[in-house]
Amino acid sequence: MLTDVQIAQGASLRPISEIADALGLDPGEVEPYGHDKAKVSLGVLDRLADTPDGKLILVTAINPTAAGEGKTTTNVGLSMALNRIGVKAMTTLREPSLGPCFGMKGGAAGGGYAQVVPMDDINLHFTGDFHAITSAHNLLAALVDNSLHQGNPLRLDPKRIAWKRVLDMNDRALRNIVVGMGGKGDGVVRESGFEITVASEIMAALCLATGLEDLKERFSRIIVGHTYDKEPVTAAQLEAPGAMAMLMKDAVKPNLVQTLENTPAIIHGGPFANIAHGANSVLATRTALKLADYVVTEAGFGADLGAEKFFDIVCPVGGLRPDAVVLVATVRALKKGGGQHKDDLATEDLEALGTGLANLEQHLENVQKYGLPVMVALNRFPSDTDAELDLVRQRCAQVGAEVALSEVFAHGGAGGEDLARQVVRLCEQPNSFAPLYDAAEDILAKIERVATEIYRADRVELTATARTQLQQLTQEGYAHLPVCMAKTQYSFSDDPTLLGAPRGFAITVRELVVNAGAGFVVAMTGDIMRMPGLPRVPAANGMDIAEDGTITGLS
Repeated sequence: MLTDVQIAQGASLRPISEIADALGLDPGEVEPYGHDKAKVSLGVLDRLADTPDGKLILVTAINPTAAGEGKTTTNVGLSMALNRIGVKAMTTLREPSLGPCFGMKGGAAGGGYAQVVPMDDINLHFTGDFHAITSAHNLLAALVDNSLHQGNPLRLDPKRIAWKRVLDMNDRALRNIVVGMGGKGDGVVRESGFEITVASEIMAALCLATGLEDLKERFSRIIVGHTYDKEPVTAAQLEAPGAMAMLMKDAVKPNLVQTLENTPAIIHGGPFANIAHGANSVLATRTALKLADYVVTEAGFGADLGAEKFFDIVCPVGGLRPDAVVLVATVRALKKGGGQHKDDLATEDLEALGTGLANLEQHLENVQKYGLPVMVALNRFPSDTDAELDLVRQRCAQVGAEVALSEVFAHGGAGGEDLARQVVRLCEQPNSFAPLYDAAEDILAKIERVATEIYRADRVELTATARTQLQQLTQEGYAHLPVCMAKTQYSFSDDPTLLGAPRGFAITVRELVVNAGAGFVVAMTGDIMRMPGLPRVPAANGMDIAEDGTITGLS
């Protein structure tokens, strides 16, 4: 079979103007970036304000394993399959980050014959949104250090400055740095560091904003640090939001592309799922809901992170109400989670599969707690046996969920038509969607709700640092914000080695950080890196570009 990039390079793309016209967009609402990419004006939402929204389908997954699950591939394939069965559908996705692309994870444009294209552009610089976010973030960092250098009129405590710099690359050597070295004119010496762009609060704010003015308001609330008297200092006090928003004037607009089968796709924003809320922008989803009858969107990593944050953070902020949830799994990943060695995954092992299915069952039960109909999309591999597939169906039926086999990786939309028909039926079922917790609950109560009801922890433990921060955040008036759990993606617990559906554990919150601009409190658990490092053999080592521009090694 051809590689992902070879398949993408052989695609027959329609001019982006034709994709836009088929959606009913006016020519003045589309700003082309070449022949196959475009920005969509935010004015579309005003023009179509009275148009009923389409059905919203969330694609999520089991906890990720090295065996792979294919969540983005399923998202893209489902959107194509829906069009094949005669309904007007489109997909919305996050933009890939260069860090994972050149590191271990690879790109994020789908796979096989279920991809968004132009895949190479989307995985690389795309329309420059991440560069704009990086620039806006680092402008604020520069203004912080300039204020220190210019006499420190805001009385910022250099040891309490929280705003670091960002870069869209995995680079562990930049996690901890010292700035201001050199002569007297080179700034104030202090410790700082870099985070990856997708971990920036600018990214999270963009993806939860309802427009440019709202984004500017969010920027004004960003806390860069505290004074010697422990009072918060905001970006507004540095007179930064106007210039920051100016840098974001194009990045705030969603990006229109297409799939391999010319299904429209909006790709916009890309916050980390285990640090931030892990979903594409609210603006992208709201725009798509006005343009299509069915919109397939996606939440990052497993449902314990991505779906929970989508339901508890994104939906209340964006006024979104999902109609159905598709939970993605593979027999191989379930067996890997159940203890089968990665070299033996092609061999039938009903015992390992049975053990691994506990993870899938808990995710299904969790989604049902939100009052939503849910089904399983099982990405089929040639090595899957009938006995294994039957066991998955039986166990899912016990928790009230149907299973549809998906072969979109190998066959594109044609391999997902049965899944699409079941999703349409699922969307017609009544639902009683509601977030897990009330925003009026205090911070600790919200953390405990997520930890005990979604992760199934016995209890939540706070370090002394986190307890002090909890008291401070409550006093500063942030108790009403939703909580964003920063946790490993590999386990329901905060220990990545506890696979399946562990019990009898505690969730330890080591730090609480308010993202006042984005509008949530981050609860840091485990060992979560805000600046990843590269693996021993980075994916970048296998990439190249020929004289004619042909790219190889990108996946």
